[in-house]
Amino acid sequence: MSELQPQGVLHHGGRLRAAAHEYRIAARNWLDLSTGINPNGWPVPAIPPEVWQRLPEDDDGLYMAMVACFGTADVLPVAGTQAAIQILPGLRQHSRVGIVAPTYAEHANAWRAAGHAVSEIAFDEVEDSLTELDVLIVVNPNNPTGELVDPALLFTWSKRLAKRGGWLIVDEAFMDVTPTWSMVGSADRPGLIVLRSLGKFWGLAGLRAGFVLAETSLLVRLRAVLGPWQISHPARWIAQRALVDREWCEAARTQLLARSDRLARLLESHGLNSLSGCALFRWVPTERAATLHEALARQAVLVRCFDKGLRFGLPGNEAGWVQLDKALYEVMR
Repeated sequence: MSELQPQGVLHHGGRLRAAAHEYRIAARNWLDLSTGINPNGWPVPAIPPEVWQRLPEDDDGLYMAMVACFGTADVLPVAGTQAAIQILPGLRQHSRVGIVAPTYAEHANAWRAAGHAVSEIAFDEVEDSLTELDVLIVVNPNNPTGELVDPALLFTWSKRLAKRGGWLIVDEAFMDVTPTWSMVGSADRPGLIVLRSLGKFWGLAGLRAGFVLAETSLLVRLRAVLGPWQISHPARWIAQRALVDREWCEAARTQLLARSDRLARLLESHGLNSLSGCALFRWVPTERAATLHEALARQAVLVRCFDKGLRFGLPGNEAGWVQLDKALYEVMR
């Protein structure tokens, strides 16, 4: 499934200025549901001035915060998981890469750009395809459908690939609300690479802070390519505190799950069935995706459009819920 976008250009959610310009509606009047980012993210405290004035230091406490959060010592911070997505293909010789699709388009783009043979496969085709692959990429929960893959199955696939020197890459950008489904506890095993981020659950996408969890030897190679100061000092300072704020995390999980259920019910009340999704967005499969996207945009509601469906993020306040309800009424009546 490909996004509706100019050929050769990958667009992402959150392009609010472009939408405001295209539809001649002031940005302040829009409800942006296009990103899947927690609209009520972790409250960033005031950053001390010295954090801006000093280079990042490895012994600042971030490493222990990552270990405490993810439960493994084999983790490397990066400037958003996009940095890892772009660099990992360069750490392998020419490989046959399978990507469980539809999913986040940047994975296929990065591996193709590096000269690898990339095929997009359906979930039920993985078992038959695995012997022909060197690398398998799974986004879990999937983006944009929100569907989850059993970690036991992923572990089995990982072991099969590792026997041949292959990799299983699991992108867990939306996993933090459902941590029991995560693969981070096995990420130190050969051939398994897990990607996590502060962008979605914590609502800190602008921070550009992500994490790669993998066996030590691979992290050493990755760090050598990235060089010193993988992320900024302010990003490290914020990440250290956000990762260990367990009280906020538990409250956010409860709230996000409730809001996702509310969004599903609202969509269904307007005739849009959302049979899948995750705590941060709902997926509406429809052949009318482009038409509905256009109609919602004319009501100043921005959602993510794919060729076979729409992805709705969560409103951040009651005014947003009311605006979405009214827009859906106008579009669907």
